[in-house]
Amino acid sequence: MRKTNFDFMGKRMIAAGVSGFLLVASVVALVAVGLNRGLDFTGGALVEVGFAAPVVPQEVREQLESAGFANAVVQNFGSETDILIRVPPRAGVDQSTVGDEILVMLRSSYGEVALRRSEVVGPAVGEELTEKGGIAMLVALAVVMLYIMFRFTGKFAIGAVTALAHDVIVALGAFAVFRWTFNLAELAAILAVIGYSLNDTIVVSDRIRENFRIVRRGKPVDIINQSLNEMLGRTLVTSLTTLLVLVALLLAAGEQIRGFATALTIGVVVGTYSSIYVAASMLLALGISKEDLTLPEKEGQDDKLVP
Repeated sequence: MRKTNFDFMGKRMIAAGVSGFLLVASVVALVAVGLNRGLDFTGGALVEVGFAAPVVPQEVREQLESAGFANAVVQNFGSETDILIRVPPRAGVDQSTVGDEILVMLRSSYGEVALRRSEVVGPAVGEELTEKGGIAMLVALAVVMLYIMFRFTGKFAIGAVTALAHDVIVALGAFAVFRWTFNLAELAAILAVIGYSLNDTIVVSDRIRENFRIVRRGKPVDIINQSLNEMLGRTLVTSLTTLLVLVALLLAAGEQIRGFATALTIGVVVGTYSSIYVAASMLLALGISKEDLTLPEKEGQDDKLVP
């Protein structure tokens, strides 16, 4: 692959403005509006019904939406004539009567419909588990920081954790802005984004460290630019192949997996961007220098110039 020579760091102030806007918009959306939490977090009513003929879950979902049952999860259960419906709680509505309301609505549209089961379910993720999950994520970020600190330097650790926080906040902010339903699958995707972004950042950081050690002349901004150009091909190939799979999931996997694929798609795009601009730009902002990483010079070793 032909080596590129893009001036990434020359555009870092523009990138900082873009990141700042995305972060502010995401935080405002998360604070003012919040996530549109799905059934896994809120609980609700679970209704199983049987139809006389096969039905399409998407059509049933549209019927429920028009009847006021927003964000309902509709899926086949065992056969094409059996449908499982999960409806989030509605303010001022007795959840024990939801099954009867849904049955009346479906019979008016589909004729003969049998009620197999109707029950009220609690949230899969309670407040205590949500709190523990948040603490676990903070602990994970702290462990990541320590790992990178020992492998590289403290400046690399700060850059990596800043990039991870950037990716998570922007991905969550997108769900808050567009009011996409956020369930356990989407939470799993956010955690996967952390792993993807961290791996990309470590690979780029490793090349930056290597070049700081072997390139004896050149400013830090030039060495970082050289490192980013050397890793650009690998970064693009990894990101594009991952995105091809995610686009296939978005187009063909159906409603149940769409939120998961959406969160991962946003995370891969933002994670690739942050590995280049957020993590690397933080190194320059923190004043990274060759003295931070350069190994003792061996006798007789020739200086290597930045091309």
